[in-house]
Amino acid sequence: MNTTIIALLGYISWVMVLLLALAVYRSVYKQQQKRDSLIFEADGNDIGGLGQRLTRAHLNCVECFPFIGGLLLFALATDSSAITNGLALLVLAARVGQSIVHAISVSNAAIILRFVFFLVQFAICIFWAFKFLQKFL
Repeated sequence: MNTTIIALLGYISWVMVLLLALAVYRSVYKQQQKRDSLIFEADGNDIGGLGQRLTRAHLNCVECFPFIGGLLLFALATDSSAITNGLALLVLAARVGQSIVHAISVSNAAIILRFVFFLVQFAICIFWAFKFLQKFL
C-alpha cells in the first residue's frame, strides 16, 4: 500500500474518530444535563466548550476533504501517486494536529497554531495541483 492510500484512509478514519468522539460527548452531555431532546445544533452552539470545539474540528475536516481527499483520490485515479506519496503523511499529520489543537483550545496561540497546520496542508495541496497540471497539460 502506498502512502497516498494510507493518508487517504487515515484522513477518512480521522473524520470517523472525530464523529465518534462527538457522538459520545453529546450522549454523555444529554444524560448529564437531563435533556429531553436528542436534537443538537449543527454548529455545536448549544453544547459549548469541548462539544462545540469537537463539532467545529469535525466539520472543518469535512470542509477540507474536497481539496485534500480530492487530490489524493485524483492521484490514485490517474496513477499519479508518485506526486503525492512524498508529502501525503505530512498532510495527514497536519490535519490531525489541526483538529487536536482545535478541540483543546481557542486561545490566540492555539488559533495561530491551527492556522499554521492549515497552511501546511493548503500549501502542499497547491504544490500537488501544480504538479498535476504540469503532468497533464
